[in-house]
Amino acid sequence: MSWRSEDIWIELLTESRKLSNFCWALIIFLGSLGFLLVATSSYLGRKLLSFVPFEEIPFFPQGLVMYFYGIAGFFIGSYLWCTISWDVGSGYDIFDRQEGIVCIFRWGFPGKNRRIVLRFLLEDIQSLRIELKEGIYARRILYMDIRGWGAIPLTRTDENLTPPEIEQKAAELGYFLRVPIEIF
Repeated sequence: MSWRSEDIWIELLTESRKLSNFCWALIIFLGSLGFLLVATSSYLGRKLLSFVPFEEIPFFPQGLVMYFYGIAGFFIGSYLWCTISWDVGSGYDIFDRQEGIVCIFRWGFPGKNRRIVLRFLLEDIQSLRIELKEGIYARRILYMDIRGWGAIPLTRTDENLTPPEIEQKAAELGYFLRVPIEIF
């Protein structure tokens, strides 16, 4: 989502609060819960789930392995839910021609460096760079080359923009910032 006026361009980014992340976190949580229930019923010798015959699963080694998978899935699911609740990676980009500054803000993991803020002058922007890599693992990323900072990515690696879409985005931003565009 973006908002634009004559002198200001604001681009809002949502990273971890995507529908796919919610789906994966829920699937992993329910799967790990299933593994833990089956392993527990195998250990106790009782039927905790009506549709799983615990008699066919001996506790050693299958039940023990299921405990391991359940606990590992629980930790991975907890990590995903924490990432979603903290909204890691989201933020905004502000390009202000009137003030002559660029501000890139992202939320990180909790701690000392939770807020990631990069500020620099518009005159320090050397160019916009498009990285196009086709094949099985296609990558189309828009970078901003900044004097003294290097290349800063402006799009996600998993955004899956088509070449015309990323070129259009780069052309609009390059025209707004009045900087050249390079394609690699």
